[in-house]
Amino acid sequence: MTVPALELRGVRIRHEGAQRFTPDGVDLLVHPGESVLVLGPSGSGKSTLALALNGLVPQEVPAELQGTVRVRGRSTAGTPVARLSEHVAMVFQDPDAQIVTATVLDEVCFGPENLLVPVDEVLERAEYALRRVGLWERRHENPDQLSGGGRQRLAIACALALRSPVIVLDEPTANLDPRGADEVYAVLGELGADRTLVLIEHALDAALDVVDRVVVLDRSGRLAHDGPVELLRERADELLALGVWLPSALLAGLRLRDRGFPVPEAPLTPAALTTLLDSLPAPAAAKATGASATVTPDAHPAAPRPGSSPAPPARVAVSARGLSVSRGRTRVLHALDLDVTAGSFTAVVGVNGAGKTTLLQALAGVAPPPRGTVDVLGLDPARADARRLARTIGFVFQNPEHQFIRSTVADELAHTLELQRLPRPAIDEQVERMLVRFGLVEQRAVHPFLLSGGQKRRLSVGTALLAGAPVLALDEPTFGQDRARARELLDLLSELNRGGTTVLAVTHDLQLVADHASHVLVLEGGRVAAHGPTAEVLASDALETAGLTASPLTRAFRAAADPAWHGVTRLADLDALHPSDA
Repeated sequence: MTVPALELRGVRIRHEGAQRFTPDGVDLLVHPGESVLVLGPSGSGKSTLALALNGLVPQEVPAELQGTVRVRGRSTAGTPVARLSEHVAMVFQDPDAQIVTATVLDEVCFGPENLLVPVDEVLERAEYALRRVGLWERRHENPDQLSGGGRQRLAIACALALRSPVIVLDEPTANLDPRGADEVYAVLGELGADRTLVLIEHALDAALDVVDRVVVLDRSGRLAHDGPVELLRERADELLALGVWLPSALLAGLRLRDRGFPVPEAPLTPAALTTLLDSLPAPAAAKATGASATVTPDAHPAAPRPGSSPAPPARVAVSARGLSVSRGRTRVLHALDLDVTAGSFTAVVGVNGAGKTTLLQALAGVAPPPRGTVDVLGLDPARADARRLARTIGFVFQNPEHQFIRSTVADELAHTLELQRLPRPAIDEQVERMLVRFGLVEQRAVHPFLLSGGQKRRLSVGTALLAGAPVLALDEPTFGQDRARARELLDLLSELNRGGTTVLAVTHDLQLVADHASHVLVLEGGRVAAHGPTAEVLASDALETAGLTASPLTRAFRAAADPAWHGVTRLADLDALHPSDA
């Protein structure tokens, strides 16, 4: 008999200080050559399970492991992690957790060198891996000079260079722009049947091209479903109730069926969605006029009618003039000019390395900009003291660990309020409210570093919200969140925005942009390529010109033969449609 690539029997894991096991009692067999997608709500134990597959749990991460985990017949609890790396490669949720050398090339060579691979083969593997992720030309740079997405590509290249028969990837495309995500899955799709893949992912539209099996954990960390990819369609209602992500194509198909369109089988991929659209009756607006109607996004106010009085000038919350920022010897932002309207929800988009995070950090004073180049509601972040700056603009890092300074979740939330010298009862009341709002009550006494990726993100957002700043700057706010938590978070940000809070959010999720942002700022090479109302920017060629691609949902509708579908950019747009012959 063939030895399973992975074998889990009764696996229960409880982190040090945690009250319950997540995952809890998982039995799983993965055969060589299978590609398995692991889904589940935030906090169900997906990342913890991944860490057990290469022995980091329990050998390095303080946690109690019950049951057995075997990789190609070897116990992960009894085999040194270094030895296990010959059999299972890991791409972490946070790429900074695995980068250790001073150049990109050295980083990719590091693993094979430690496995005593001959020098010529090490270099051959490194070149292959770096070319596959688009980093070969930057091989002599320090990894610190790469963007977050660039470091994610580097981590994937390191896994490819090991040529381990099993590769475990935890949110491998979370920091990548849409085109980069497509390229990564193209690489994974070329690995063939000689590699076993275990994938934890929320962006399913590209992932489904390489996946042949889906495993779902429930909120308690127990195995809820295990089967072929089609179970996403067959169990859609149950999975939606769990709060996990589903492919946008599937959600669109279900929404179309609800609107009366004859959908025999909901599609799973964007290509299948386009094929479905070409088989459906032409769409008509809900207020039927007897003719099909192209969808007009309604998220933003219409332009004034000719002859009407011009609107008063909008107040500016954040402005930059001649803002230039360098990282080492590399210029990242180039004499950038920018005005962010007060009360707007502005999404900052661009390819990896365009300068998105650098811009956000400069505007928020996290990385102080040159004096006199940035103004936030009359405050110069380069001159302001930390306390006043925090009361004016709240900041959420791309990597939540970069902002945690206390030893428990409750203390982390309390820290900002303590700096404001609020009375203890008021602090306790607000902390409790935030713990409930973000689903962190059970984790109140847990060290922030021991939270799941999604829980860390919610904590980081919660600390920023407690300061009550009129401007919020968030770097990838939905990173690591399950569908339900991401929706709650975005609804909360939208609620704050409607109440007058100015929101700036760096994101690679162009569906988030279409659904929630009032304005879009497109960066290209450290310069503003486009900036304006969301509907206008998405309708232009600004994204493509800057090297981005539209969201999978938008692309699927634009590819339909009938132009009446081409204006759909959001699932909500479908609510305005019905079949034209109905």
